[in-house]
Amino acid sequence: MKILYVFRSLAVWGGIERVLVEKMNYLVSMYSYNVYMLTSDQGCHPIPYHLDERVHFEDLGIRFHQKYQYNRLKRHRIGKRLKVLYEQKLSDRISSICPDVIVCTTADHIDSLVRLKGAVPLVVESHSICLRTIEQGSSWFYRKWYRYRYLRNLSQVDVVVALTAGDAEEWRKVHPHVEVIPNIVHLNEGAVSSLENKRAIFAGRFAYQKRPLLLVHIWEKIHLLHPDWQLDIYGEGEMHQMLEKVVGTSQANIVVHPPTSQIFDCYRKSSMLLSTSLFEPFGLVIPEAMSCGLPVVAFDCPYGPGDMIADGENGFLIQEGYMNQYVEKLSLLMANPDLRRKMGSSAVRVAERYKPTSIMPQWKALFERLLHI
Repeated sequence: MKILYVFRSLAVWGGIERVLVEKMNYLVSMYSYNVYMLTSDQGCHPIPYHLDERVHFEDLGIRFHQKYQYNRLKRHRIGKRLKVLYEQKLSDRISSICPDVIVCTTADHIDSLVRLKGAVPLVVESHSICLRTIEQGSSWFYRKWYRYRYLRNLSQVDVVVALTAGDAEEWRKVHPHVEVIPNIVHLNEGAVSSLENKRAIFAGRFAYQKRPLLLVHIWEKIHLLHPDWQLDIYGEGEMHQMLEKVVGTSQANIVVHPPTSQIFDCYRKSSMLLSTSLFEPFGLVIPEAMSCGLPVVAFDCPYGPGDMIADGENGFLIQEGYMNQYVEKLSLLMANPDLRRKMGSSAVRVAERYKPTSIMPQWKALFERLLHI
């Protein structure tokens, strides 16, 4: 079976990038599929995760991001030119590869794919929540126009795959064929954390969605109660400089680290994972940390944390906006090693749901149904 993935780039230490690489690696190694990946904006950037050499990777060299250095009028003109070039190259590669199934994400050029795919089934993976995907723009008119165009193109997609049951319910309001397949997660294969180190960890993009500055504010309150605890923050992103500046003046025992390929070693040196996301389509770091025996404290945002965290059993789900409750539950975990161990043991069992051998057969079954195998 030939599977063609289409994505913008595999150039950053991100959750989507990691999941796509892991899935493609599994398809070629375990099912012997012919897997292709076409990107538009990779350029000279290396792929931060190990991609199996059997995956056929090719960058089309479009570099859509170039247009953002110009004013609005010129940006629009250059964008149209790049779109034409992209569709020419994409059409040539689809004709050459002759894929059995095409897979893209909600962030990709679905309008181009539905025009060029012919009779090939197209699967769209939702790596953002539905409401934020279909409602974009600063003005009422633009949001209405964008929603209309997006849903018109989406109607020609064969299947939308959501990561959680909650998000799937929203997608079913706008598309008739929605399936739930959680992310594949590379789980811990070594020892679990002793949960004795007075360290908490946050891992993720330094972006608006993840709210790292709110995390710092919470930790400043915790520091007054537990000054011997340290918070380690791992990641990169557009809020990096702002975060470094705030952390530099907080004196709350916070250390900011760059992304690392050895994140499981970092989990094992910690005693809990913290999440402050405003929304979370899945929350890849949650099952990763759970597999290392870490309890998790997270806001009960739409939709990922609630699918994995059983409040009071393997962590705490905090009602959105209740920062004092977050501090209270975090403090409770810090003061109670036995509670940490009890929750950590439960967390390991939950993480097993997301291992590749549980998730990838669901993808295989979906591809076979689309092809009537």
